[in-house]
Amino acid sequence: MLFLSTRGKTDLVCSAHAITRGMADDGGLFVPQKFVAVPLEDIIALHNLSYQERAVKIISLFLTDYSEEELADAAARAYDAAKFGSCPAPVVQVNDNTDALELWHGPTSAFKDMALQILPLLLTKAIAKTGEQHKIVILTATSGDTGKAALAGYADLDGIEIEVFYPNDGTSKIQHLQMATQKGGNVQVYAVQGNFDDAQTGVKKVFADAAVAAELEKRGIRLSSANSINWGRLVPQIVYYFYAYFRLAEQGAVAWGKPVDFCVPTGNFGDILAGYYAKQMGLPVGKLVCASNKNNVLTDFLTTGTYDARRTFYKTTSPSMDILISSNLERLLCHVSGSSEKVAGWMQELNTTGKYTVDAETLEKIRETFAAGYADDAEGAAEIKARFEENHYLCDTHTAVAFRVAETVRTEAPMVVLSTASPFKFPRDVLAALGETAPESDFAAMAALNVKTGCPVPASLSVLNTLPVRFNTCLLYTSDAADDLT
Repeated sequence: MLFLSTRGKTDLVCSAHAITRGMADDGGLFVPQKFVAVPLEDIIALHNLSYQERAVKIISLFLTDYSEEELADAAARAYDAAKFGSCPAPVVQVNDNTDALELWHGPTSAFKDMALQILPLLLTKAIAKTGEQHKIVILTATSGDTGKAALAGYADLDGIEIEVFYPNDGTSKIQHLQMATQKGGNVQVYAVQGNFDDAQTGVKKVFADAAVAAELEKRGIRLSSANSINWGRLVPQIVYYFYAYFRLAEQGAVAWGKPVDFCVPTGNFGDILAGYYAKQMGLPVGKLVCASNKNNVLTDFLTTGTYDARRTFYKTTSPSMDILISSNLERLLCHVSGSSEKVAGWMQELNTTGKYTVDAETLEKIRETFAAGYADDAEGAAEIKARFEENHYLCDTHTAVAFRVAETVRTEAPMVVLSTASPFKFPRDVLAALGETAPESDFAAMAALNVKTGCPVPASLSVLNTLPVRFNTCLLYTSDAADDLT
């Protein structure tokens, strides 16, 4: 399978090149040239495979220049029981009509592990396939969880360096410490004096700047990304939509072939876009519900067709969703409109004016699949309390937003809420939502939350306060890509 840029001004590339490059040279994102259609009977035949075996079957449909043996090796190493336990993505029944797909049982207690444990393995194989002689430097902006997951995945890999940029004071204390204490001789972490959009815009400018590219070429360096702008980040996420559907069908919650709705707490639009790809492949996905926090730019877009980032930016208790520029929406626009020219125009308009409006036909097609809603911090806190008291289910602040939104757009289909982070990553906010006075220390709050709920604290989080802080540099965002983040 070949991949093209959403903006249409670069040559077609194979999947290995798409993964090593991260972004297209024209500033666009790589997307598959065509969708992979899988008959329902072939989908059903996957249900009795292990998670790792199913990942190989699905990923191989897109990464056609990888052998099945290469993918099997990557999947086995990525989703090893030592990292994820016996099941990488448990599906837990919350109540009679809602299940939670828990994606946070990996090394960093966030859903990003589901892709970022396998992406480094795919990248190292891609380097060998393409004959890449340059040193690969990963530039990644994070709103909280991607940074640690990427650092953990790439730490001490030969021939690869990784630099992560996060908004100063824009993550939880736990998220900050996860990054600042990261071990590895090839890792670097920077705070950015600004919000996530500033960090992400800076990274994108570096990728698109010809002068920077020329200088890096002299130094023998090639840039890539671990953000969901990299196609290699998206394709592994398709797998867990299949897994969740199979679990519901096996339990009798849905008949084979009947639709299941998914509600996804969404910031950069990558996690929910993976569900769109699953649906295009033939998985019986009903509605994909985009759940936003108070930074509800996606809700407004999916309702009106106008994307307007010129709005107040809010710091919320769900910081991984504190985003106003959702990069992966560009991919959806390319698929739905069928026009890279339109996409390039919309992205240019966003860059110059801060907004754009899609045509009525494009919006109508999007709304055939997507629904949207948002919840503020108070509504999220109320949902944490309600789910624990009514269903004995403890969730984090991001998942709580999705639970609240799911109730506003429910259809007759079963609903799966994607649970994206451990509640112990945000212990003070979760504890306060349960009606307790939260200690100032996140680690004291973890202990109190454990006592209150009986839920275990992930070991990787509980030891963070014992690890030395290695990184404390803070950068000032500028408008010059040559100065930004380099």
